Amino acid sequence: MVQPGTESVWLWIGTALMALGALAFIGMGWREDDPERQAFFIVTIFIPVIAALSYFSMAMGFGLVELAVPWQEAALDIYWARYADWLFTTPLLLLDLALLAGANRNTIGTLIGLDVGMIVTGFIATIITTSQAMRITWWGISSAFFLVLLYVLVSRLSAQAATQPGDVGDLFGTLRNLTILLWTAYPIVWLIGTEGLALVPLYWETAAFMVLDVTAKVGFGFLLLRSRGTLEASRVETPEAATTTTD
Repeated sequence: MVQPGTESVWLWIGTALMALGALAFIGMGWREDDPERQAFFIVTIFIPVIAALSYFSMAMGFGLVELAVPWQEAALDIYWARYADWLFTTPLLLLDLALLAGANRNTIGTLIGLDVGMIVTGFIATIITTSQAMRITWWGISSAFFLVLLYVLVSRLSAQAATQPGDVGDLFGTLRNLTILLWTAYPIVWLIGTEGLALVPLYWETAAFMVLDVTAKVGFGFLLLRSRGTLEASRVETPEAATTTTD
């Protein structure tokens, strides 16, 4: 087990904030009895729960490995648990947006497939040890998945959200824009951090990822779950309806 360095303070802060967010979401949905709103609470609660476990493992050193790379003397610290977190939590975030927009199965499957491709290729970029150029190449492939995901999010999913009643479209727009803004920052932090061009030390890279993670998961969840009236107006599509409305 590799012991984390001074950056562990940010990992412990992330653990605490994710755990508090999960407890707050559980409290917000404790007496919720509407099945459609329950779907949002269930999905959103699991996001900070998974993230809290990931941050705890990294803070304890279980989610950290050291890789020897030829372009620098010291071993490269890789927090692999971060990618395990993203592999589960980012599809759940997209599922929240898709449920809010009343998306069909094809749209949901496309978004999640692109997201998984983005995370997996990003992880490959992180663990490659042959050359820094090869790492950047795989980062570019991951970023390409992300750009296509953004296109689907802004075009198809936004169009489906526009058909929703009440303030659902406005709430979707707010959450979509927040997601785009924060998710765009992730590949930038990776590129300038220790896993990319090493322009920023691990301490500040870890801090940046923690702030982005907490905002993208807990902040997103608060904005979504506090809008009970809007959630009630949204149409959470059933499997039977999805069968008749696929593109």
